[in-house]
Amino acid sequence: MAHRDLFDADTSGNSQKEVTPVEKIKNLEEKITSAIEKVKVLKDENSHLSEKLKELEKIIAMKDEEINGLSSEKHSIKNQVEELLEELESLEI
Repeated sequence: MAHRDLFDADTSGNSQKEVTPVEKIKNLEEKITSAIEKVKVLKDENSHLSEKLKELEKIIAMKDEEINGLSSEKHSIKNQVEELLEELESLEI
């Protein structure tokens, strides 16, 4: 077995030290690309949900108006029925 020092070339076939930084950069690049794609998907989903929210808020506003109209109509009918009952009571049949 020959004696080796720090300056001898690595002849064991293990070139991992030379490849590791490139692999790390490639891995980082893949992670960044993946993160960018996820951000794009989330932005699209956010946009879609914002539009859906606006649609639902419009529907709620329309239903609130409908409820207010029905409530007003209910009070009007109640008043009419009360007036008719008072007229019937005054007739004393």
